[in-house]
Amino acid sequence: MALLLCLGMTAALARGCLHCHNNFSEKFSYYRHHVNLKSWWVGDIPVSGALLTDWSQDTMRELHLAIPAEITRENLDQVARTVYRKMDQLYQGKMYFPGYFPNELRAIFREQVHLIQNAIIRSRIDCQRHCGIFQYETISCHNCSDSHVICFGYNCESSAQWESAVRGLLIYISNWHKQDTKMRPSSSCISSPGTHRTTPAFLVAPSISCLEPQHLANLTLESASECLTQH
Repeated sequence: MALLLCLGMTAALARGCLHCHNNFSEKFSYYRHHVNLKSWWVGDIPVSGALLTDWSQDTMRELHLAIPAEITRENLDQVARTVYRKMDQLYQGKMYFPGYFPNELRAIFREQVHLIQNAIIRSRIDCQRHCGIFQYETISCHNCSDSHVICFGYNCESSAQWESAVRGLLIYISNWHKQDTKMRPSSSCISSPGTHRTTPAFLVAPSISCLEPQHLANLTLESASECLTQH
């Protein structure tokens, strides 16, 4: 329950993936300031303005990801180029008939959400196609800070590679929990800057109970290998 509360508080502070792009403020400032020229019907103006103002917050609410919202800079650039291109095309038109402009904004918004979802998931899948511990650099959609995703890949070509991968995993987990105990207060969700770390997904997977901290002391290479191959 405490973990769910922490996650809820984090979500409340979320900024939105596209918000992290360098041109976001300039682009969306223009879109908001020119929205009153895009519809014959005055009722479209406040609706469209609200969509643009809440774009980042609504994006985070609509992502519905079971993994952290962390996107590579390359993928963020691709999403931003697509969104800006479609928005610029929409704004090149003259005044639209009632209802058309906000509907087009919603369509661009939904496409943006799908692009972000697919980019984050695709990067995670590619990461897990490696053998053993692997990481790649990302941007956190929650606070736009530089981050990285760490995963454990099962794509090992030999038993020797698999044994090395499991051994590396055990070392990583042991070190991670030791550092986490020192860095993160156990009584609060809120940590000071620089002390909070996102738990790698493979350490909180509910089905892999053998990787939980209370089992690490008795975890052997053989038992870890058996546990991992069952999931």
